[in-house]
Amino acid sequence: MTMLDERPASARRAMIDSQLRVSGVNDPAVLAAMASVAREDFVPEGLKAQAYIDRALPLGNGAALAAPLVQGKLLTEASPTAGEKVLVISATGYLAALVTAMGADATQLTPAEAAARKKAGPFSLILIDGAAEELPASLAGMLADGGRIVTGIVDKGVTRIAAGTAGPGGIALLDIADIGMPVLTEFAAPKRWSF
Repeated sequence: MTMLDERPASARRAMIDSQLRVSGVNDPAVLAAMASVAREDFVPEGLKAQAYIDRALPLGNGAALAAPLVQGKLLTEASPTAGEKVLVISATGYLAALVTAMGADATQLTPAEAAARKKAGPFSLILIDGAAEELPASLAGMLADGGRIVTGIVDKGVTRIAAGTAGPGGIALLDIADIGMPVLTEFAAPKRWSF
């Protein structure tokens, strides 16, 4: 292994020790996945050296790779299990690769694909890599009975992680924790008139 090859591995270890563990991401399965998946493989060439910094990276066309802590917290809350059918909605393949490294069967859709899709699944878990103002109604139909969803939500400019399940009235979410994350323009709420 050359010195150049050691840099990403060293940065990955630093991400785990100085960003994830100290912020409460300590699930061994999540940490093992994040140690094994090369985050730099999911960013443009010019951003590879910044792949492990503790903030979101712009990818162009309004897309972003969330900070490592966001994805660690999403995975900790979702807790995908071996063999579980998981729909990952993400602009990059990084979160889906992490879910696969945890042993789950991941299917990935971009936010635009998920917003336009009428039927897919059923999945026992939907994991959304970003904050939504409003979730597409079609997502409830993609969840299996008893299925769960873990997502980011945005309300009045504040982003947070939320989790919930689908019911007769749609998806009911419970706020988990405030955390800065990229907002998904594809899941914006319709503009409403107000005074």
